[in-house]
Amino acid sequence: MPVRLIDFLDLAKLRKYRHGLVPLDTARFLTRGKMLNVSAIFPALDPIQEIATAISEHNGDSLLGQVSLAAGSNVAKLTFLSPEDSPSHLQLEMIEFLITQAGKWGCFSLQAEVHEDSPLIKIFRQEGFSIYAWQRVWKLNGAGTPPVAGIWEKPREEEIINIQSLYSQIVPAMLQSIESIPRKADGLVCKSGEDLQAHISLTVGPAGIWAKPLIHPDADCLPEWMNSLMASISNIRGKPVYLCVRSYQAWLESMLEEQGAMAGERQAVMVRHLTSRKVLELETLKNKKVEPAWAKPATPISHYHHINGDSGGNE
Repeated sequence: MPVRLIDFLDLAKLRKYRHGLVPLDTARFLTRGKMLNVSAIFPALDPIQEIATAISEHNGDSLLGQVSLAAGSNVAKLTFLSPEDSPSHLQLEMIEFLITQAGKWGCFSLQAEVHEDSPLIKIFRQEGFSIYAWQRVWKLNGAGTPPVAGIWEKPREEEIINIQSLYSQIVPAMLQSIESIPRKADGLVCKSGEDLQAHISLTVGPAGIWAKPLIHPDADCLPEWMNSLMASISNIRGKPVYLCVRSYQAWLESMLEEQGAMAGERQAVMVRHLTSRKVLELETLKNKKVEPAWAKPATPISHYHHINGDSGGNE
């Protein structure tokens, strides 16, 4: 059978896909936990994002896959594939189907995070994905020297300009198309006087907290700063805190190791750029054969202008 979107009649089959599931959106997996509950599968139950979950069944083999798009983003994310040991032809068909779904949403690109030794890297390359960066997720333990109070604080609204400036200095230009610039002054910041030297964005879920750092390489007292991070997160309630370090900030890893943080496996951040549906629609209109028009007798011919069409952009 061809790949198709899942429906409520497939709910009874979900249990078998819990074994061998491969998370491809690490933040979602670590903060939300269960990937196959009903609210994570059907878009009507999660109004803040688009979700497409698909299933493929052929000659006794089957594969489940999902792609999602957060509200306000133009970068879709592959969420998971299950099981990992499904035949490669099913994996290729599934990824191609999910690429098409993301294109229908008008996305600029599609992202997947894959362990560096996974055979899926080869499959994704066949579908046009490239490695844009590497990342490692560190689980903070809060041990070590006592945290220093007052180092991390919530940013003021007007500090969004400084946060965006820090983003522009740290995130390579090639990655800025897939790593959205901060739009709101949230998370936590650390300053030296009035000089903003670090920003941590936070995603809080029922299973854990995802922290993504932007730290200037010339920042001072980093061990003390990172040790105080867990104490500064409000409503942590015993949840684990995971810090995602991408390859352009790899210098943070030695400091995290010294602080006793637990290192996860290295992952490839793989990206496939898409031609947005909106662009395709505009190009189609632009290239359509224009029917000849006749000026009204009352309209002086010198005032008649033929408009070829105008180009538009995406959100």
